Amino acid sequence: MKPMNAHPLDQFRYCPKCGSPRFGVRNAKAKHCADCGFTYYFNSSAATVAFILNGRGELLVCRRGKEPARGTLDLPGGFIDMDETGEEGVAREVREETGLTVARAEYLFSLPNRYPYSGFTVHTLDMFFRCTVEDDSRLRADDDVAESFWMAPADIRVADFGLESVRRGVGIFLNNLQTPTI
Repeated sequence: MKPMNAHPLDQFRYCPKCGSPRFGVRNAKAKHCADCGFTYYFNSSAATVAFILNGRGELLVCRRGKEPARGTLDLPGGFIDMDETGEEGVAREVREETGLTVARAEYLFSLPNRYPYSGFTVHTLDMFFRCTVEDDSRLRADDDVAESFWMAPADIRVADFGLESVRRGVGIFLNNLQTPTI
């Protein structure tokens, strides 16, 4: 594991534009090539998370089928593709992971996250949406989801969610169900 004070691009040793090994730290979020002048800024990747309630007020929960945090609880969501809006991205991720079709996606809030992937820490900005689906009876588990199921909010333990931002987001969502502001 790399130290917390390491530059986020330490694993990138060569300039992605010209291949020069003279690709060094410019500041806390950028590296600069001394040969071609290219500067790469390390920015957050956009990701989505979906809160979906059924007619009984139960929350759709998934079990992660892959690392990171394999086997822990999660919510449908994932990285936004190029040229996608947040609403399009959350709808696509919900469809890919659960088979459900999003009829409406309402943005709620965002949280920063660090997502370990293939030995690299991806900094993300996770956008949380409250989604309404067309027919919740078509629920299935697919893509990187091992299992999908409905849980009563009273039965949800925030600590069972494996990803930091999702734990925090579920906590916010559940607190707001108690005192409706979402």
